[in-house]
Amino acid sequence: MDYKKAGVDIEAGYRSVELMKEHVSRTMRPEVLTDIGGFSGAFTLAGFSHMERPTLVSGTDGVGTKLKLAFLLDKHDTVGIDCVAMCVNDIACGGAQPLFFLDYIACGKNFPEKIAQIVSGVSEGCLQAGAALVGGETAEMPGFYPEDEYDLAGFAVGIVDEKDLITGKDIKAGDVLIGMASSGVHSNGFSLVRKIFDMTRSSLETHHDELGGTLGEALLAPTKIYVKALSSIREAGVRVHGCCHITGGGFYENIPRMLPEGIHAQIKKESYPIPPIFPLLAKTGGVEAQMMYNTYNMGLGMILAVDESDVEKTMEAVKKAGETPYVVGQAISGDKGVTLC
Repeated sequence: MDYKKAGVDIEAGYRSVELMKEHVSRTMRPEVLTDIGGFSGAFTLAGFSHMERPTLVSGTDGVGTKLKLAFLLDKHDTVGIDCVAMCVNDIACGGAQPLFFLDYIACGKNFPEKIAQIVSGVSEGCLQAGAALVGGETAEMPGFYPEDEYDLAGFAVGIVDEKDLITGKDIKAGDVLIGMASSGVHSNGFSLVRKIFDMTRSSLETHHDELGGTLGEALLAPTKIYVKALSSIREAGVRVHGCCHITGGGFYENIPRMLPEGIHAQIKKESYPIPPIFPLLAKTGGVEAQMMYNTYNMGLGMILAVDESDVEKTMEAVKKAGETPYVVGQAISGDKGVTLC
């Protein structure tokens, strides 16, 4: 008896590392001091001495049950983008610039080519975020996961000068709320998605005219990464008063997280176009409107609050970064919370 007969192929692990090296190398930043394959990743902060009080901001998350669709379609090159997005969008909400990222892949059996596909997506997400992929872990766990399944999670660290932290405490009545378009469902609410739609390859490969493609393509569209848009806003000289990433819990849970006491958010539902995947979800599953807005991003992946005088500059900065902005509401005096009207 040996480790391979027990279900763990060490040689496959070595091959996975070799295959992923070319993807990882694309993400390198000059501050990275170590090579992939070591026991840890080192990143120097010497280049940030210009900051008065450099502050590290961190975030961790996973892709969740969206992975089930990747398994069914045998498509593994985009879920890595989702993993990075879920982490870096959170820290970007605090005003931080992502520095580096680490991933964790746990699988029932290590298929090196599949692992390399996953890491290619992680690398692409890191490139979009400007973060270096400094390390990670691939754990082969036979008997714990089915051979053809895996889990994927990550961890990101960013930096911001303390005086530039976005905490939401600066939001005031009269501030304008600007939303940035999502690419679709992103990476939340897939437990409900999988109850609504028939989770078979045939169903996911069915073309829907309203979607302009197959159901699987619409659902697997990778999560938008908003780091460059927020950097563009900062470079335009705009002070963002508050920012929220619309993830699990939708509008009702996430928007209040950026609000100070005494401030209420009003969102106009007709102020932006809702991607067709959401009406299809609601109609097919008989899901009420409030539940949709309490589960999904409904077409807005991030919402931020700015002074009324900065709206035009903010909109232009977002467009310059390649994202689509909408004026979606305002902050008013009232109990902390959100109203959709």
